Amino acid sequence: MEYLEKVKLWKSNKNLDSKLKAELDSMDENQLKEAFTNDLEFGTGGLRGILGAGTNRMNIYIVMKATLGFGRYLLKQDEFAGARGVAISHDNRHQSVEFARISAEVLTTLGFRVFLFESLRPTPELSYAVRNFKCIGGIMITASHNPKEYNGYKIYDETGCQLVPKEADKVIDEINQISDYFNIDHSKHHNLIYYIGKDVDEKYIADVKKIILRPNLNKDFKLVYTPLHGTGQVFAPQVLQSVGYDVVPLPCQMTNDPNFSGVKTSNPENKEAYDEAIALAKALGAKIVLATDPDADRLGIAVEHDGEYVLFTGNQTAALVFDYICKTRKELGTLPKDGYMFTTNVSSTLPIAIAEKYGLKTEITLTGFKFIGEKAREMEETGRGTYVFGFEESYGCLVSDCVRDKDSIQAILMLCETAAYYREKGMDLVDALNAIYKEYGYYKEGITNISLQGLEGQAKIKRIMEYFRTTDIALKDFKILVKDDVKLGIKTDMATDKKTKIELPSSNVIKYYLNDNMWFVLRPSGTEPKLKVYYGVKGNTEADATKKLELLSKEVLEIVNLIK
Repeated sequence: MEYLEKVKLWKSNKNLDSKLKAELDSMDENQLKEAFTNDLEFGTGGLRGILGAGTNRMNIYIVMKATLGFGRYLLKQDEFAGARGVAISHDNRHQSVEFARISAEVLTTLGFRVFLFESLRPTPELSYAVRNFKCIGGIMITASHNPKEYNGYKIYDETGCQLVPKEADKVIDEINQISDYFNIDHSKHHNLIYYIGKDVDEKYIADVKKIILRPNLNKDFKLVYTPLHGTGQVFAPQVLQSVGYDVVPLPCQMTNDPNFSGVKTSNPENKEAYDEAIALAKALGAKIVLATDPDADRLGIAVEHDGEYVLFTGNQTAALVFDYICKTRKELGTLPKDGYMFTTNVSSTLPIAIAEKYGLKTEITLTGFKFIGEKAREMEETGRGTYVFGFEESYGCLVSDCVRDKDSIQAILMLCETAAYYREKGMDLVDALNAIYKEYGYYKEGITNISLQGLEGQAKIKRIMEYFRTTDIALKDFKILVKDDVKLGIKTDMATDKKTKIELPSSNVIKYYLNDNMWFVLRPSGTEPKLKVYYGVKGNTEADATKKLELLSKEVLEIVNLIK
């Protein structure tokens, strides 16, 4: 259907939501094209888009359509799907409460029981709730770290894991069969909605606390915590305080504010997100700043070192925590001989080296924590190994698979324990990370986010990916050894042109392996209008690694910038 036909369909709807109707009437031709030419699609984080009128926007009609399709999919999975029910939670964003409620109503009309959180809760707790209630599925209303203009919709399977592509495709097929999304019935059986809260909180927190390895460490240092206005405020500070940490929440960001008005950005990957928290930390003499994103599945940190606050990347935090877990569990005799560490093909390879030292196996997945959750489920179902740790570069990790999504509450507990351990040795976390580099080599990673907005932006991303897919590129200062085209499922040895199959689901990702354990990856974002370029290098010193990273990113971007 052409975009003008969709516009006409929306404008002719006499029952169109009044706010959406007013927005629709005010849109010019370019805005209409942006809002209606494409339909919002499931990406690495489910549905995610700008709030507003249109098929390419997040609104009640898109949410109802997605929920009806998801519900129909679930009914085909289990004859008792309705009785098993669906768990639903939401973050602090505009319309999150409304989207959660209308999703619940669509499902009850289909005959499902619904376990709806009484108020905002973190994404990892939604994953936990699915398993706790033995639900057939789950829904999380969130746009994670995206700007305030966005909202989103994640769907979970019966194990609390986000749906992997082969199952998500079945949901999409159901969604695509729904032509009239303006008149989806959500009027029936609201008595099947069960509100949940404190009881689930207590169970979740109790299970999360089981990851603690050294409960008696000295915790005589101060922390500053910010939820960036998001769901972490529900209980992250209380969890830390309950096990003895001296944590001070940042007052101006401990509010349920969908405009994120007390912070410059809601993304803990961006240094501006820490400005207010670091100012408070300096005033208090706090040693660590902890920041969770709005749905509290990711953790970012800043560490006081020689009078300055040093920001850690997700890769660095994961390496630090994973090394501590391995070291401690080996000392305690609890490190499994059949243990596995899971990571993604755009993440640091330093944890792989750590896993090798401690006799753990590593498996590499695509970007998206659902793939790591899928591996955890497979471990449990087949008994072929024991889950020890999983992480991805975008500030997300999972210590205990009582949750099947990345979990910042677990990450906070283990990070603070790691800090307490090294503090007893007279070291801060920067010292600890440098000790790891000294042992394993100086691994350094980087990322370039190339923002390409709108339809033309989408077209340019396609042109760039197609160029790298079909052209034998060369770099001046680095040798390309192997090329992985994950979309085509082909690994190519560049010296011999020998091609082998890649054992990963098809995805629009191209990875190049270079000399000296270096690499780079091109991947369109699944949640934002961006092309992401990831890099990884290894140097003999920090200066050597920094120089290599700068040179590699420069050479790759020179090629990208030539593509018009």
